[in-house]
Amino acid sequence: MTVKRRCHGRNRKGRNHTCQVCCDGCGCKLAKDKAIKRFTVRNMVDKSSLRDLQDACIIDKYELPKLYVKLQYCVSCAVHRKIVRPRSREERKVRYSSRTAVLDRFRKRE
Repeated sequence: MTVKRRCHGRNRKGRNHTCQVCCDGCGCKLAKDKAIKRFTVRNMVDKSSLRDLQDACIIDKYELPKLYVKLQYCVSCAVHRKIVRPRSREERKVRYSSRTAVLDRFRKRE
């Protein structure tokens, strides 16, 4: 039988079952290996407030803590939010090892 993807849309190699996680977009339950994961790191405050806090701080070169969030989306939410894009049949076979390769591919389209 023909398959659409080599990995069947999952990352479950040698495991019979994987636990479920909640989608951060719609709240549906999906397999952990099927979820599209993005790790975001940002400052707790915006740039202007950050500068004000650094000026008012007593300690020199004090770094404010950052906000680390791991987001997990189902396929439909990731496509809707344009985190991932549907690819053609030939492009589905291409496997990317780094984020820079993906960004280069999107720049070529524009």
